[in-house]
Order: sequence, then C-alpha cells, then structure tokens
Amino acid sequence: MASRSKPLTRERVLREATTIADKHGIESLSMRKLGQKLGVEAMSLYNHVANKDDLLDGLVDLVVAEIELPKKGSNWKEAMRIRAHSAREMFLRHPWALIVMESRKNPGPNSMRYYDAVIGCLNEGGFSIALTAHAFAALDSYIYGFALQEMKLPFKTSSELTEVATNILQQMPADEYPHFVKLTTEHVMKPGYSFADEFEFGLELMLDGLERCLKRR
Repeated sequence: MASRSKPLTRERVLREATTIADKHGIESLSMRKLGQKLGVEAMSLYNHVANKDDLLDGLVDLVVAEIELPKKGSNWKEAMRIRAHSAREMFLRHPWALIVMESRKNPGPNSMRYYDAVIGCLNEGGFSIALTAHAFAALDSYIYGFALQEMKLPFKTSSELTEVATNILQQMPADEYPHFVKLTTEHVMKPGYSFADEFEFGLELMLDGLERCLKRR
C-alpha cells in the first residue's frame, strides 16, 4: 500500500505514469498497472485523476512544462530557435508525447502558458495574427516531424549507423544507385556525422523563411 510518509498526490500519480509511458509506451499505461507501481488499489487513483482522459491530459501538461518558454521581450527568432530545440529534446525524452499531445481537448495550465507565450512572442515580434498562426503551425510541423523521424531510425549511435549503412551498401549494386552511394560514403559515413545535426539546418531554413515573410509584410 502507499507509504504514509509519501502520500498519494496528483503530481506523484502523474510522474509515475510518465515513467511507465517513457519505459514501456503509452499503450502499456493502465490504471491497474499504475496502481501496482504506486502500491495502491486502482480505485484510489480516482481521488486524484477523474479518468483515463484526465490522466492523459495531466501527462501532457506535465511534459509540456519541460519546454523552455520564450521570454517576454526576447527576439522572436532566437526565442523560436530555443523553443524548437527544447521541444525536440522533450519529445526524445517522452516519445509517447508526439502521439498524445495534439489529441487532447482539455489543455492544462502549462500547455496554455506554452501556447500563449509562443503566440505572444511572434505577435510582439511583428507577425500579424494570421502570420503567427502560419509560423506556429509550420514550426511545430517541422519539430514534430523531425522528432518522429529521429525516433524511428534503425540506429542510435554513430557505430550503429555505420553498420546499417555498410550493410545496405553491400546489398545494392553501386552502379544502379550512384547518388545514394555518393551521399552515404561521402557524407553519412564520415567521422562526426550525426543525423541530429540535420535538425539545426532545417530549423534555420524555416526561421529564415519566416523572417523573409515578415519583411515582405
């Protein structure tokens, strides 16, 4: 049963649920399993979360708080750069958040502060409300898409990448796919290459493009 020295609270329930989701995936999270991890009957959890939807809403709000918010009065471009990197890092820590985050209908206070801060930073930086909406959607699409692609790659380290690339090259006729071979041997397999570095390149393209849109306005 729950320890008397460590009473059950909503935050404790959410943090334990986050740990389960991080380790085993969001689909493995159930009230029964969560209760077992906390040492209580599943019914006791309903004193702190109304139902599974409330639990998911709380989980999203908990991890969104990890994203660094734009500071009031900061340069919009630098603030969006910091925000993008911070959001990507959060998604890598909590892969399940990519699936759950945008499906929730009841954003919590952390989520609302996040949305409001991003919107405010762009609008105060000179973006019209319409252009703010375009910029927010474009940046989030890039951040989410890159993070998802990064998670699905069949390698985690440079040595694993080299092994995968070598295996692919050995199985294909080089004369049939010369451009793929050139990219792989002259770029991907070079010492120091990291797919994560591609995020910075794409992000700067996005930010420069938004800056051009702002100047045209």
